[in-house]
Amino acid sequence: METTKDPSGITMRLLNWYSENKRDLPWRETTDPYPVWLSEVILQQTRIAQGKDYYLRFVDRFPDVQSLAAAEEEEVLKLWQGLGYYTRARNLHAAAKQIMTRFNGRFPSNYSEILSLKGIGKYTAAAISSIAFHAPYAVVDGNVFRVIARLFAVEAPIDTAEGKKNISDVAQSLLHTDQPGTYNQAIMDFGSLVCTPVQPKCDDCPLQVYCRAYERKKVSFFPVTGRKPAVRKRYFNYLHIIHGSKTFIQKRNGADIWKNLYEFPLIETSKAVNFLMLSQTDDFQHLFPENINLSVDHRLTIKHQLTHQAIHTQFYRLEISAEIPFNPPPDFIRIEEKDLTAYPVSRLTDRYIEII
Repeated sequence: METTKDPSGITMRLLNWYSENKRDLPWRETTDPYPVWLSEVILQQTRIAQGKDYYLRFVDRFPDVQSLAAAEEEEVLKLWQGLGYYTRARNLHAAAKQIMTRFNGRFPSNYSEILSLKGIGKYTAAAISSIAFHAPYAVVDGNVFRVIARLFAVEAPIDTAEGKKNISDVAQSLLHTDQPGTYNQAIMDFGSLVCTPVQPKCDDCPLQVYCRAYERKKVSFFPVTGRKPAVRKRYFNYLHIIHGSKTFIQKRNGADIWKNLYEFPLIETSKAVNFLMLSQTDDFQHLFPENINLSVDHRLTIKHQLTHQAIHTQFYRLEISAEIPFNPPPDFIRIEEKDLTAYPVSRLTDRYIEII
């Protein structure tokens, strides 16, 4: 990794840039750790434009740790619906309960104690510690990785232990210890607005004189990454069963994606299948004996991309006459079809419900 001249100059230019360009965001109006924490969790894997509305809804419904901890998980998941990465919501809820039981309802101010909360890693702990408690911990998120990798021409891939350590060490060395929260927000905003992943604004960059990647005309080369993880392909076949005014949903359990969210009855297959092939599977024939007449309507084909999974999905609407008895498995939940929107579902299922 190359060094750069006068690292303190980088720090001061970032702070000066931020004082003139910082975004007006509701969670920046306070140093209360609860809204700071909430905003950081919501903004993981989420654009600010989308996350802001969710943040405002959450603080309106759960204005403090006590109200969040007292809520039912299902309500938290429903409010989170559409943001994806639902583990964040479950961890948020679990951490609120930890704060109530372990810290008597007061958000911990010590970095190590913050880090011990469910779902909080080093980045979030550093953000809360620096912004809410002025503690000297540098944040290292995707924006920071990119800014520092370009400024210092970090050759080590950022998804390796060496690359992460190099950038974390530099981030800590650049931190303004008198204004750690302001500095951390400055470098994150800078990465989001100026030193962007694609088409960075190098001509208008106040750090151009310090940037080794710019000097070498290799800005697009940084940050360096290693191998991309393999993407697992999965094939979901959802059955939207109509029986009179009723339909059926299931609750996802276990350690798979979308835990504790609801969905239509699902048959997962090892490859893409059409309806004729699906109807010949044991799972389908177990659900629908031969004496049941079904009206079948193929409603939607959709590919839903997760970080490490590609979900190839077919939605089928299957109608059974109300006069025909239908005895579903015990894990099916019979509900009025009009009540579908009351249940927390994945973004994939929500897209289908929006269409119908």
